[in-house]
Amino acid sequence: MFPTVLIDFTDPRADTAPRLRFGARAPRATLRAHAPGEVRTVLDQVEDAARAGAWVVGQLRYEAAPAFDTALRTHATDGPLAWFAVFDAPEPWDGALAPGDASVRWDAPLPRHEFDAAIGRIHGAIAAGECYQINYTAPLRGHLQGAPHALFAALRRAQPGGYAAYLDMGEEAALSVSPELFFDWHARADGTGDILARPMKGTAARAATPGQDAAQAQRLRASPKERAENVMIVDLLRNDLSRIAELHSVRVPRLFHAQALPTVWQMTSDVAARTRAGTRLADVFGALFPCGSVTGAPKPSAMRLIHALEPTPRGVYCGAIGVVRPDGAGGIAATFNVPIRTVALRGSRATCGIGSGITSGATAHDEWSEWRAKRIFVERASAPFDLLETLALEGGALRHRAEHLARMAQGAAHFGLPWDEARVQACLDTLCATHPQGLWRARLRLDALGAPHVEAFTLQATATPVVLALADQPFAEAHGEFTRHKTTRRAHYAAFAPPPGAFDTVLYNMAGEITESTFGNVAAWLDGRWITPALACGLLPGVGRAVALREGRVREGVLRLKDVPRVERWAFINSLRGWLDARLRTP
Repeated sequence: MFPTVLIDFTDPRADTAPRLRFGARAPRATLRAHAPGEVRTVLDQVEDAARAGAWVVGQLRYEAAPAFDTALRTHATDGPLAWFAVFDAPEPWDGALAPGDASVRWDAPLPRHEFDAAIGRIHGAIAAGECYQINYTAPLRGHLQGAPHALFAALRRAQPGGYAAYLDMGEEAALSVSPELFFDWHARADGTGDILARPMKGTAARAATPGQDAAQAQRLRASPKERAENVMIVDLLRNDLSRIAELHSVRVPRLFHAQALPTVWQMTSDVAARTRAGTRLADVFGALFPCGSVTGAPKPSAMRLIHALEPTPRGVYCGAIGVVRPDGAGGIAATFNVPIRTVALRGSRATCGIGSGITSGATAHDEWSEWRAKRIFVERASAPFDLLETLALEGGALRHRAEHLARMAQGAAHFGLPWDEARVQACLDTLCATHPQGLWRARLRLDALGAPHVEAFTLQATATPVVLALADQPFAEAHGEFTRHKTTRRAHYAAFAPPPGAFDTVLYNMAGEITESTFGNVAAWLDGRWITPALACGLLPGVGRAVALREGRVREGVLRLKDVPRVERWAFINSLRGWLDARLRTP
């Protein structure tokens, strides 16, 4: 029997401390609240069970908010407002999950014109003084094929660390890999204790190179717009915590911290306090729920506008998922995440909310880009893929073997895949031993479990010059992670298949900069030198390209569409086929 719950939480107070990681099945009791008036009663039962020695895991939906303040407006929902499972004790879990396949076919996201209209309405409300910030969201909807636990495993690989939780609630399951702490409360028997909240507000996309990435983090920390967005929510949390805090105990020990996630930088701040005697878990939720980072400020007016803008309930997304456990001498420890980066399942139907904080300084263009960056985690997890390297095998030796393995190792680190170089080397040694003669195309894959697979195909020489065709539209995924890293997921290249008579298609990004071709890099002879597009333009850093740069045959630069008529010669470059003279055919 698969566990009812799985928890894999970081320790919010010490990054080096062991993770809170366990599973549990067959709860001795399940607590549910279907009406606002029942929510506090359920939370009291949760606290009492934990103080008596039980471990309790569960969630509150965003729509539970009116249980604590009738001024907080939400939509009606068809699931329980609160759901908690009570266990006598947790079961050890090493974090591993049985292998399995899962994929999600997502429907089209919110149309851009609807998004722009919503941003315009929010700006109008801010200008009218109704609010300072709105956290606007919309759901992705899709259909799951495969096992929920396999999707959870893929989500954890896509968004490692943080506060991961799997909850099987019967008719619904929540698969959360949220990086955001809602609160961590260590309370004594009398209700006094230390509470920490860590709101997450402010986002920047990760960049292609280490230097550019560090610059992105610095821009995030220094951005007046992102800092304003963050400090508004910090002020809201300070005010919320003061409702349950000892006098003068609310403090902000850390402000504007840039946290690195696989696809984005997020800005967090810490707000801490000491709770007053007599404080109950229901009081903590009454003061803080929903977290201000997913509503905006002021909370009542922000939630009224959210209700008007978002036509459906958020559900578990933007609510709270967490663990309440005994903490010695009648005390408890309660740790809850804010379930962003979360997929809700009802049978095969999947929902995943995406959103951002909108302030007066926000633009529709930038927020749309932020939504795309935040969506990457679920897109990464939604279809199985392997890392891929294609090498030339000639006379029993692999060309540029070390460079290909170094690139695959970087991809494994980026996607969180296990990497055992000795195992990969042994796999390649076997291939070389069984193909001592001839010219072959070797295809090396590394799967999600870190297992290498290799196969070889005969390779014929390529007649030159090859014909390259210029794409007739921009390549929107130029800066995506499945462009920067070579994998078996290549659907985004499908629309750019070379036309009849062409060897490959030359791509360009949304800024009109040439990037690469669909399975190689390119170089152009311009102004008396060979130029290959810079990594910042958005492309795969090919091994053949790296060799040409190292040898001084080419230099990096920015090659724009307007420069194409002045290019005297072209070349196609990859490790498999080497340097091929080319000519470009334009639309």
